[in-house]
Amino acid sequence: MTAATHSTLFPQVPDSADAVLEGLDPEQREVATALHGPVCVLAGAGTGKTRAITHRIAYGVRAGILHPSSVLAVTFTNRAAGEMRGRLRQLGAGGVQARTFHSAALRQLQYFWPKAIGGAMPRLVDRKIQLVADAAAACGIRLDRGELRDVTAEIEWSKVTQTVPADYAPAAAKAGRESPRDPAEIAQLYAAYEDVKRERSVIDFEDVLLLTVAVLQDRHDIAEQIRAQYQHFVVDEYQDVSPLQQRLLELWLGERDSLCVVGDASQTIYSFTGATPDHLLDFRTRHPGATVVKLVRDYRSTPQVVHLANGLLAQARGRAADHRLELVSQRAAGPEPVYAEYSDEPAEAEGAARRIRELVDSGVPASEIAVLFRTNAQSETYEQALADAAVPYQLRGAERFFDRPEVRKAGIALRGAARFGGNDSLLDDVVDLPSQVRAVLSGEGWTTQPPAGSGAVRERWESLAALVNLAQDFAAARPAATLADLVAELDERANAQHAPTVQGVTLASLHSAKGLEWDVVFLVGVAEGMMPITYAKTDEQIEEERRLLYVGVTRAREHLHVSWALSRSPGGRPSRRPSRFLDGLRPGSAATAGRTAAGGAGGIERGIPGTRGSAPKRAQRVPARCRVCGRTLTDPGEMKLMRCDDCPSDMNEGLYERLREWRADQARSSGQPAFCVFTDRTLMAIAESAPDDERELARIPGVGMRKLTRYGADVLAICAGQSLAESTDQD
Repeated sequence: MTAATHSTLFPQVPDSADAVLEGLDPEQREVATALHGPVCVLAGAGTGKTRAITHRIAYGVRAGILHPSSVLAVTFTNRAAGEMRGRLRQLGAGGVQARTFHSAALRQLQYFWPKAIGGAMPRLVDRKIQLVADAAAACGIRLDRGELRDVTAEIEWSKVTQTVPADYAPAAAKAGRESPRDPAEIAQLYAAYEDVKRERSVIDFEDVLLLTVAVLQDRHDIAEQIRAQYQHFVVDEYQDVSPLQQRLLELWLGERDSLCVVGDASQTIYSFTGATPDHLLDFRTRHPGATVVKLVRDYRSTPQVVHLANGLLAQARGRAADHRLELVSQRAAGPEPVYAEYSDEPAEAEGAARRIRELVDSGVPASEIAVLFRTNAQSETYEQALADAAVPYQLRGAERFFDRPEVRKAGIALRGAARFGGNDSLLDDVVDLPSQVRAVLSGEGWTTQPPAGSGAVRERWESLAALVNLAQDFAAARPAATLADLVAELDERANAQHAPTVQGVTLASLHSAKGLEWDVVFLVGVAEGMMPITYAKTDEQIEEERRLLYVGVTRAREHLHVSWALSRSPGGRPSRRPSRFLDGLRPGSAATAGRTAAGGAGGIERGIPGTRGSAPKRAQRVPARCRVCGRTLTDPGEMKLMRCDDCPSDMNEGLYERLREWRADQARSSGQPAFCVFTDRTLMAIAESAPDDERELARIPGVGMRKLTRYGADVLAICAGQSLAESTDQD
């Protein structure tokens, strides 16, 4: 049996602990058998991380090392927790608790509330929108539906980062968040929201974590009772933990280190919610004795898909990129990714729908095909294209375009304007259909320029902008069309998409596709401005966009189609270009300089024995000493030469002069000062040491990796007494 993230579960429960380990690869087996001390599993996409950790728990239970009721496995979605429980039952490890952070905390809070606080526990509300609306009304602030969603998101971020209302403004500024309203106003709304909850004796989901943390901090007896119950912890998707969840985990653990975490920093795509990969990346620092296992054998995707995924991350920058994993496909070769350029967005959608129709007709199940896009507003074009091609589809993580509140409200406004437009002052000075639509939708929140930042306000604007664009395209196709004709067209489109729900091609945003996989994936709209999205400005935001595309690529098992459009609408100016993330990866594009991954290959790193709970000591820098007299050197110039200025030099004068002549030629050809090639001190150091190979040359201060790559061959040839022409001939 080969490991696979999408394989069926064992048909029969393994008959022994050893049988649980059958079929695991060496790294997965190491995860399964590393049952003591802290363990960190760095698991690339498709490498069987859920398989590894469920077999770890099951092996520990079946071997009698772990008691089922003493294990708490936590993850981030009910779906993931349910899948984990199902796999554990199949492996003969029923009774293990597998829950989300919120579910586990709520269970504990409900049990200990009478003892810790007394009285009845407040009612838990599952939606904050109405409470935020009431808080806004109490403050005399008017918020539309989109703004309510955005303010709610800011409150949630504040709570998971343990930010109180008074600290919201500086905390948001420090985190680089673009507040949907004035930060002082958000802070006011946040404080009023907390007041409304207290008045009504209700709590929200973030309160569940906050209150559980408070109880465990204040009541050591309760904390010890929970620690006596749960003695072994497993945390999945550890790159997505928030500071609040990390604090809860620390309180569950106490002084113990029986913890296994699993994650992949390259799949961190929810930082806007407060998630951070820092806890994963700092795990070895906090737990020097930890065993680190890297899973890089990809059982999901073909070598061709994996090659593209690795190429995307090879161009990445930042801390997460320093710890990227180089995936190695375990599958047979498949087709190369298909790259397609279209003249406009409707043509792109029609091209995808046409190819999907061919795949379905050839026998590929529609449920094994997905179309993934950056924003939910892009779905309408693909909904229509698939409907026109008679391909069934389903939306995941988004409402149907015509079911969205802002679209329905806009439709009502357009219908009213079509009937009574003669009495609408907004339409007095407009004559053509697109102008009429823009005028009507301006009253619904559409503006000529998109709002700053992301979130509900941006999504609402994009939905309205899609209607404006649709009106422009409709008018171009039917110059004599009226507003009433457009309303009839919108009604026909909406009715065509209200068919009974069927299993079909999945339409999903890249964010909502996390954790899923299909045989065939279409990544659409992969153009500058959409990937990365226009409001991603900082280096950190750009890198998160790259990781989002990486997540999209790694959803494909076999067939991957990547496409973009040169213009938005037919006949438009072809001003768009493919995403920068594809540079050097798609055919015909220039390569971008890559980087070497610190985390690259798979394998196992043992912890430092006897270092539990202590931070690793920094390596002490050895003082530089003169290689002639032994005196400690402090002057940078002397340190470069590794001798005192007044100590005798053993420099090869002839070599030094040849190096100076070569440097002058390099400076002239590149149009830069000679010292930018190498300083005099560096040339002297080279002439004194006369290095034989790149390793010796690289040790000389002033010879960095960039200069070694650019000039190393020439310098070594000169040091060897060769002419550069001879060196070139030998090469």
